[in-house]
Amino acid sequence: MAKLYFKYGAMGSSKTAQALVTKYNYEERNMKVLFLKPSTDTRDGSDIVRSRIGLQAKAVVIPPEMDVYKLYEEKYTDCKAVIVDECQFLTPQQVDQLAQITIDFDVAVLCFGLRTDFQTHFFPGSMRLMELAESISEIKSICDCGAKATVNARIDDKGNVVFEGAQVVLGGNDRYRAMCRKCWLEKRKAQEKQAK
Repeated sequence: MAKLYFKYGAMGSSKTAQALVTKYNYEERNMKVLFLKPSTDTRDGSDIVRSRIGLQAKAVVIPPEMDVYKLYEEKYTDCKAVIVDECQFLTPQQVDQLAQITIDFDVAVLCFGLRTDFQTHFFPGSMRLMELAESISEIKSICDCGAKATVNARIDDKGNVVFEGAQVVLGGNDRYRAMCRKCWLEKRKAQEKQAK
């Protein structure tokens, strides 16, 4: 039986590269893939998914109001897998729809993305994936100190860590840095002390 997979990691953990490699592996075996990305992610153009190491592919863009179950049912039932990049931007309803695809069509759905935002809070899509996915795995990355990174620290133009603001601000290495929680908290304390 097919499963709903959630593969998460901090910024820079190669989530997108792994999504693209997974897509390639299916296609190398002559299996069609429905490759999706939420419309929120516009960093590399509306329908392009690009990894930091240069791999890229076109994707079907899904806005928040789109029913991905209907999309699959009406246009893509010949696809043997559904792969979603930046799945944290899915709505909880879209996660439910993807989960239903695995059951009704016996098709694997593999979701790659962040678990938490820059304040260490769940994204709504990620929370629903944690609740529903049959397989949950972490893609590891490391902090500058060498410890496992679990926080997606948002960085301002002066190199300071940002602790308040909108949940979604797009960016890559210029805007985010993967950190362990200890370094993130130490940075917060140091910045608060300096502000006094």
